[in-house]
Amino acid sequence: MFTTHSIIAFVFFFNVVVGFKSSCILPKDHRIKRYSCSSARWISATDESFKTSKAKGEDPWWKHEKLPHAYIAEKVRKDFPILQTSIQEKPLVYLDSAATSQKPKYVLDALNNYYERVNSNVHRGAHTLAREATSAYEEARDAVASLINARSRNECIFTKGATEAINLVAMTYGRTNVGLGDEIISTEIEHHANIVPWQILASQTGGTLKFAHVDKETGTLDVEEFKALLSEKTKIVAFQHVSNTLGCINPVLDLVEAVREKAPNAKIVLDACQSVPHQPVDVQALGIDFLAFSGHKMGGPTGIGALWGREELLNAMPPFLSGGEMIDQVTLEESTFVSSPGRFEAGTPPIAQAVGLGAAIKYLEKIGFDEIEAYEKELGEYLYKRLLECKGVTVFGPRQNRVALCSFYCEAVHPSDLSTFLDLEGIAIRAGHHCCQPLHQALGYSHSARASLYIYNTKEEVDKFIEVLESSIAFFESMSASSNGSNDEEFVPFI
Repeated sequence: MFTTHSIIAFVFFFNVVVGFKSSCILPKDHRIKRYSCSSARWISATDESFKTSKAKGEDPWWKHEKLPHAYIAEKVRKDFPILQTSIQEKPLVYLDSAATSQKPKYVLDALNNYYERVNSNVHRGAHTLAREATSAYEEARDAVASLINARSRNECIFTKGATEAINLVAMTYGRTNVGLGDEIISTEIEHHANIVPWQILASQTGGTLKFAHVDKETGTLDVEEFKALLSEKTKIVAFQHVSNTLGCINPVLDLVEAVREKAPNAKIVLDACQSVPHQPVDVQALGIDFLAFSGHKMGGPTGIGALWGREELLNAMPPFLSGGEMIDQVTLEESTFVSSPGRFEAGTPPIAQAVGLGAAIKYLEKIGFDEIEAYEKELGEYLYKRLLECKGVTVFGPRQNRVALCSFYCEAVHPSDLSTFLDLEGIAIRAGHHCCQPLHQALGYSHSARASLYIYNTKEEVDKFIEVLESSIAFFESMSASSNGSNDEEFVPFI
């Protein structure tokens, strides 16, 4: 039960009955739209094969569940100052790390140290601070190269994030190599950052953009359709390593093999935002051509990410932005450009952010990515199993081979309202389409809620989340029952 039921009831009453509507009314299309969807069987909590029963009088199974790697969260939680924060006078339970992770003190200290003791521009001065700043910046590049097993540090370009990294590839390699009649292959399950740049590229070059769809029976990418789209016309193939909504792990090696066989001229762009922070990633072993990830999802600062690309490809690509730092020689008639990575880092780069990213990588490597992956697999499976037991909850994605995030839909409550209710208990989740509108449309929903985990989350936090989730659902069901079929047009969501 809610410990703040009276407050919640008041908020609900004030919003719906008193008429606090002027700032809260949302367009009708913000509400859930239900479409015909054959996928309910694989994502529904009503699937009896995934329900766990208990004998009368016994404790539920989860009361005694032990996670072998739970010591990781116990060890690292103290490193994240924000986790000591209270929200609505309740301990913060942060379940939104797929949107952005929290930052360990090790990273915060690295940022403060840079600004307090090292701050200077890089690559441009011979004085002590300039040399130290350059060293710190380039050491961060070495950390990125080591993290993903790049062949050379020159293959690692700092960007504002994965969105800029993907746009960089589209606007340089894409504009140079995609023309009329050429094809770009992506998938329906992508984040918008891996859809919109290719739409723009296709419209500018006369290329054709094709999409493989979600398999509604498995909750994963339709791999066979993906393979069938490939041909000698294919010039770029772009897909996620891990879905930020379905939680599925794409079979990258299988997909790469198919591309090399059926589309030998194509280059492969991998969105690794939801994999690099959580598991070992080796670009050489994956056999791809470009990889993008963001620092803020792995304990690093916002405003920093990286693009990895094969060095020979990068050096053949035109610059992305132009100005200082990326030039070799400049005359009034023409300019020449340095090789990668400088070619793609025009102007003063995000120096402090890069230093912070380097610190985040060191912090995670000290824990060990194999350990991180093992713990998140345990915790993610626990979250998934507990959500499946919640009445009226539909969980998106596959049953197996998934990461520690769950997107879900509750019959009784809009995701935005659910997020508001959970926030009253200090629990932070994501509500919306998670930058995956085409995927949501394919599944038959306009929005969903999402709980996503990281190394600092615990089994106890998952239990608290499920407790409040079930209380919220019960509350809204009771309100619906008491409304006696009142007109839905009069209902005003909280946010």
